[in-house]
Amino acid sequence: MGIIDDVTSKVRGMSGGENSGLVKGIVEMLSNRETGGLGGIIQSFQQKGLGDIISSWIGKGPNAPISPNQVKEGLGNERMQQLATQAGTSTDETANKLSNILPEMVDKATPEGTVPEGGILDKGLEFIKSRFS
Repeated sequence: MGIIDDVTSKVRGMSGGENSGLVKGIVEMLSNRETGGLGGIIQSFQQKGLGDIISSWIGKGPNAPISPNQVKEGLGNERMQQLATQAGTSTDETANKLSNILPEMVDKATPEGTVPEGGILDKGLEFIKSRFS
């Protein structure tokens, strides 16, 4: 389970105290089949002209930076509000934290440079989610 262990350890490092609600919200967002999960997020970013940024997180090269405003645009108001509520912070503060956390989480969820089909991604995200329940 090397990939899952790596993702879990990275998430634990990001989830210290004040970020635990936000990290749990991100994991839920990445695994939510109703909203398309990771694929839905990728599609949302692409539709809003941010495809190059999220593609860099998926690919094997360095992760492109993203600004808090671009995070808000890419995720949309509804998702941002849900994540802010889970984190117990304002949408501005949530977007600021996401600009640091989201690239690495997407990168770690796509270790081979592609979006995994169900299976391992679902198992990994469920495992991570169980650690924050």
